[in-house]
Amino acid sequence: MLRLSALPDYRLLGWTPEQAREWGNKVEAHFRSWADTTDCDAARTLDLLGLTVLALGGEMINGDAVAIPKWLPRPDSPWATRISVIEADRLETPPHLQGMARIRRGVEFDREGAPIAYHFQAAHPGDALYLRGDESMDLNCWERVPAFTPWGRRRVVHLHSKERTGQSRGKPIVSAVMREFHMAGKYAQNELQASLANSLVAAFLESDLSQEAASSLFGEDPRDAWKDSVKQSRSIGKLQAGAVIPLPVGARLQSFTPGRPNVAFEAFMQSVERRIAAGMNLPYELFAKDFSKVNYSSARAALLEAWRYFHGRRRWLTTTWLKPIFELWLEEAVNAGVIDAPGFYANRYAYTRCRFVFGGKGWVDPVKEITAAKLRLEIGVSTLEQECAEQGLDWEEVLHQQKIEAERRAELGLVSPMATTWIANTADSGGDKEEGAAAQKDAP
Repeated sequence: MLRLSALPDYRLLGWTPEQAREWGNKVEAHFRSWADTTDCDAARTLDLLGLTVLALGGEMINGDAVAIPKWLPRPDSPWATRISVIEADRLETPPHLQGMARIRRGVEFDREGAPIAYHFQAAHPGDALYLRGDESMDLNCWERVPAFTPWGRRRVVHLHSKERTGQSRGKPIVSAVMREFHMAGKYAQNELQASLANSLVAAFLESDLSQEAASSLFGEDPRDAWKDSVKQSRSIGKLQAGAVIPLPVGARLQSFTPGRPNVAFEAFMQSVERRIAAGMNLPYELFAKDFSKVNYSSARAALLEAWRYFHGRRRWLTTTWLKPIFELWLEEAVNAGVIDAPGFYANRYAYTRCRFVFGGKGWVDPVKEITAAKLRLEIGVSTLEQECAEQGLDWEEVLHQQKIEAERRAELGLVSPMATTWIANTADSGGDKEEGAAAQKDAP
């Protein structure tokens, strides 16, 4: 789930909070008509949530993701702004510009280190294996795309984590634990092959006959006679219940006890997985999806630690990906007259100030966590907006829905759940239940 929560800076705009809330509700409604449909995708296959998941997955695998906003009017859509996500491998420095100080991995910078242009290859580098004839010329074609238009509209959205000054590209999230991933996979494969090989052996035939005893039994060539005896013992056909298996002369059956699966395999893999989870900033329980060995307190501590990391990633994703895309759409909506925003370019920050609500984190123990949320609201350290946002809900929509349900209950002559609880508490404390019900008859 992904939804916009527009929060214009009403102080900078000279508005009242009520004006800002009304303006934000209108913007959110129009934005949903674009973001919740495939109108936002140049390929017309994904909505904004799908594009965000695609870009985030590319950033985690490749280190960065790139999107190019395009202006593509269509007769069946009121919007012309489309987002085209392209493969980050196409972002690279052209061969004839290699070695230039201000171009690094396809990103061109100014003197202050700000990106001013991006260089894209017309075809993916891997297409060289499949393109034939004149189409192979696309591999030698490059396009320089400015970072912004002359009036400040963004032309490239580059999603990547920047860890050092001057860094132009990102790195995959698994780069720190790539060796552990490789070795763990190789070890698991070898263990599986060894277990499979051991499972093919059932038992061994062993002979206690000495050379003299074998010669006396089988004559001058005991080896051939032994082979014939083994063949005869194997000619019983299909194994059935209650079968008597004849053994070669002078032989006994020795069962085979395989050494697989390795008893230390699970402990070793858990140790490796813990190192991988730590390298990816995840608790082991969440990484392995194994909560079988933890209690409530340990599980909640692990999830809280994970959510600190997730909240940071969500804020980074909002700043570097979602907010620039919202700004692109809002500019079109303002210029089209759908949204009224006087002095938009001079007050761009005030109008584009927003927050995105993601999916809720859920509960480990609903009773305990709902009680904690109630206490936070009662002592004033939290708000309904914050509590609803943690569960992926819009607080105003929740209140409106409660109002609709309360009015419908009143029409049907039903008592609200809150009133029922109040009546029960009144009766438990020694009060008159009928008086309590009469007092709460008109309660919402």
